[in-house]
Amino acid sequence: MPVTSTAGQAAGEGSRPTDIMRLATAGSVDDGKSTLIGRLLYDSKAILEDQLAAVERTSRARGEEYTNLALLTDGLRAEREQGITIDVAYRYFATPRRKFIIADTPGHIQYTRNMVTGASTADLAVVLVDARNGLNEQSRRHAFLATLLRVPHLVLAVNKMDLVDYDQAVFERISEEFSAFAAKLAIGDLTFVPISALHGDNVVQRSGNMPWYDGPSLLHHLEHVHIASDRNLIDVRFPVQYVIRPHQASDPELHDYRGYAGQVAGGVLKPGDEVMHLPSGLTTKIQRIDTAQGPLPEVFPPMSVTLVLEDDLDISRGDMICRPHNQPSVSQDIEAMVCWMSESRIGWT
Repeated sequence: MPVTSTAGQAAGEGSRPTDIMRLATAGSVDDGKSTLIGRLLYDSKAILEDQLAAVERTSRARGEEYTNLALLTDGLRAEREQGITIDVAYRYFATPRRKFIIADTPGHIQYTRNMVTGASTADLAVVLVDARNGLNEQSRRHAFLATLLRVPHLVLAVNKMDLVDYDQAVFERISEEFSAFAAKLAIGDLTFVPISALHGDNVVQRSGNMPWYDGPSLLHHLEHVHIASDRNLIDVRFPVQYVIRPHQASDPELHDYRGYAGQVAGGVLKPGDEVMHLPSGLTTKIQRIDTAQGPLPEVFPPMSVTLVLEDDLDISRGDMICRPHNQPSVSQDIEAMVCWMSESRIGWT
C-alpha cells in the first residue's frame, strides 16, 4: 500500500537524499526574495507557458517595465495587493544535478514566525540583502534564526547590484560587515554572492557585469554544495508521526494493514532489518517500506515513508523506532530552545 506524506509525494522523495536540497529564502521586506525564486524558476525552465503568460499579463496591467517574476510565488491575494510575501510559498524545480524544494519565506517582521516554519527543515538558507541599504535588523534576525534552527549552510546574496552600478566596493563592504556579525553565530558554511535577481546576474549564469567576482553563480553553488554529510546515516531514528489503519478500505487485503508513517531522522532502514520500539523495548523486523511511488529497498533521512512491521506492536504517535543495540538516551528531562509562535505569552510555563 503506497502511503507517505504529501511533502514526500510532491518532492519525489523516493530518490536518494543527496538528490534533494531544501532551501529557504530569508531577509527583509522588498529585498527581492520572491523575484530571486522567480528568476531561478524562469532561467531553469521550470515554469509552464501559461504561468509565464499570466505573469506577463499581470505585469503589463500594472504598468511594470519588466516581467514581475515575484508573482510566481506571491500567491495570496493579500500578497499581490500589498506586494509582500505573507505565507510560506513552496516551489519545486530540478536541474540535472539536483532536485530543489524552495521555501519563500516572508520578510516582514510581523510574519517572522512563518520564516521559522519555512527554514525549520532547510539544508541551506539564502539571506538576501539590498545592496543599496546593506544589512538591517531583519536581515540579521533571519540569519540568527537560521543558525538557531541549525541550518548548516548559509548564503548571503547581495541583491540589486544593478542599482549600485555593480560596484565591487559595495559588495565587499556588506560582506565584511556580515562576516563580523556571523563570527558571533554558529555558521558552519558561509558563502557570499553578488546578484541582480531582476536581470539574472549571477543567479543561474555568471554575469559579465561583475568581472571582479570570481566565484560561482548562485545556482551553481546550490547544485554543488555538499549536504550528504549533514545527515546522520549511522544512528537509526524513526519518530512515528501517524499510525495508518485503513479499516474502511474497499480492498479486503487492506483491512489488516497497519503502517507507521514518519520522516527518517537518522540512519538507513531496509526490509528485514531488526528494529526496537521505544518506550516498550520490544523488537521486531521491518516487513516492507511503503511510499506513494511504491515499496523501497532502503530509505535515508530525510525521506518520509511508512514502515510495515512483521509483528503487531502497540506503537503510537510520538514513539521511536531504532536499532536494538543503538538506542537513544531515555530521560525525563529535556533542554530545548523554543520558537514561540504566538504573540501572547498565555499558556507559557
